[in-house]
Amino acid sequence: MLTLHTLLGTWHKMIDVYVVLNEFHRRKLIEAGFPSEKIVVKPNCLTIDPGPKKGIGDYALFVGRLSAGKGIATLLQAWTRMKEIPLKVVGDGSEMGWAHRYVTEHDLRNVELLGRRLPDEVRILMKNARFLVFPSENYENFPVTIAEAFGCGLPVLASRLGAMEEIISAGRNGQFFTAGDARDLALQAEHIWANPRWGMEMGWEARRDFEAKYSAEKNHEMLMSIYASAINRAQNHL
Repeated sequence: MLTLHTLLGTWHKMIDVYVVLNEFHRRKLIEAGFPSEKIVVKPNCLTIDPGPKKGIGDYALFVGRLSAGKGIATLLQAWTRMKEIPLKVVGDGSEMGWAHRYVTEHDLRNVELLGRRLPDEVRILMKNARFLVFPSENYENFPVTIAEAFGCGLPVLASRLGAMEEIISAGRNGQFFTAGDARDLALQAEHIWANPRWGMEMGWEARRDFEAKYSAEKNHEMLMSIYASAINRAQNHL
């Protein structure tokens, strides 16, 4: 199907605009031969504003699927080096059994595996955390979890990979570690934990980014602008 429509020129002639979630995705489409002038970036958003957290936070937090490629092994390996920092893990998946065994075998008493939680519960957990850990080892398109954290004024410690490099600005609204490197994750987590004032300042910047880019209102403005541009382009070609 892709080959046929490439030969027919469908992607160039019949599509007015392509909407992607980040510049990384845009670059990949351009590399694949899609027309650059028709590709625009519009990130994901939240339909509900969770509101910013108020305190410093009492623990680090992971929210996501416990499966290969999401970095749960790297996360728990890092926490074997940091038994003084509490970690709450929210989510379920194919690696949940392994995670329970790992926590028990390494006596990680500061790690809680909470399983799945309702959205309202996740927001409460975010508002009481010091930072979110996002250790994915996959290219992500636009993780809504990061937008949720930003909405709560929660800085994000993420693997330096793919879309995360665009969403997070190191030292301003979060921090990076090398993907798959438990030692580097531990070093960066300890640095944030030991500097709570800096962590709070990053959280404030994360909240500002949410208000500027990831709220429903701002996202609606972006989408309407994209639609208007697409309609204008189509009319000019009639």
